[in-house]
Amino acid sequence: MPIYEYRCEACGAQKEHLQKMSDDPIAQCPACGSSQYSKQLSAAGFQLKGNGWYVTDFKNGSGPSCGGGGGCGSGGCA
Repeated sequence: MPIYEYRCEACGAQKEHLQKMSDDPIAQCPACGSSQYSKQLSAAGFQLKGNGWYVTDFKNGSGPSCGGGGGCGSGGCA
């Protein structure tokens, strides 16, 4: 489940909430009870790591490597 950031325009309270994507936005501030509680736009909190991801496979910009001669068209890639 994603974590959403909310901020209250009335009291300035900020809080993160774990919600399903299908859940309705939280309408009331838990700190002051105001209806001025709104979802904020924030950056994603994950990073792709490990073998097989773009970050590690194409770092030098040369494209994927098939590990031998003949290229991918010759059946060298799995």
